[in-house]
Amino acid sequence: MRHEGRQEGRPGEGGLAGAAWPEVPPDPAVLVPVGSTEQHGPHLPLSTDTVIARAVAERAAALLPGPPLVAPAIAVGASGEHAGFPGTVSIGHEALSAVLVETVRSLALWAGRIVFVNGHGGNVPTLDAAVGRMRVEGHDAAWVGCTVPGGDAHAGFTETSVMLHLAPDLVRPFGGVAGDARPLPELMPELVARGVRAVSPSGVLGDPAGASAAAGREILEAMVAAAARRIGGGRADGRGRLLAPGAPAPEARP
Repeated sequence: MRHEGRQEGRPGEGGLAGAAWPEVPPDPAVLVPVGSTEQHGPHLPLSTDTVIARAVAERAAALLPGPPLVAPAIAVGASGEHAGFPGTVSIGHEALSAVLVETVRSLALWAGRIVFVNGHGGNVPTLDAAVGRMRVEGHDAAWVGCTVPGGDAHAGFTETSVMLHLAPDLVRPFGGVAGDARPLPELMPELVARGVRAVSPSGVLGDPAGASAAAGREILEAMVAAAARRIGGGRADGRGRLLAPGAPAPEARP
């Protein structure tokens, strides 16, 4: 018996990477998952953000007209805050910005709308800057995150549950895993100044206790539904962040 989400985690199957060029329709919408290769505690794989971003992109695409093509994931992002842990690979904001900008410029030669589906919070400032720049250049580019209200910050209940649903064979035992469960806004100043390891020796920000595949299915479905609504609605602010349908547009930044 195969795990439902496991096949979706394989790049190229059913997406852009698996197509031959004559099979690419004219002016398609393209969703580009953006993740990271970074520590996710002692129990989750370094690919966690990428696995989740790819799954959200693929499942959201299936709910949208067209459907949009799903590009191979950008699997290394800006993860400097996790540099204290072996295995983390980060290219930093400047290099990630170049990757995002050139991805849009390349896709725009044959694609229509381009939406990055982001699974890593550390990529957000770069997405804001790069996608905003692309919109100024006239490209139909935007981005959306893989988030749910009330989710914990990193490698806690939220991500552990989603990974138990998507890729249970990659989840290690987590019964004794402890992390810093304070709200992210409270942690942020120390995280920025000293990195994750100074705040949480385990690398976990949150608490994976009680995580389950059943909860992960519900969380993933909420992520997908929210992403599909925003992508389908098509409204974005000046940074390219897609807005929820009916949400007021924020005032333009100076």
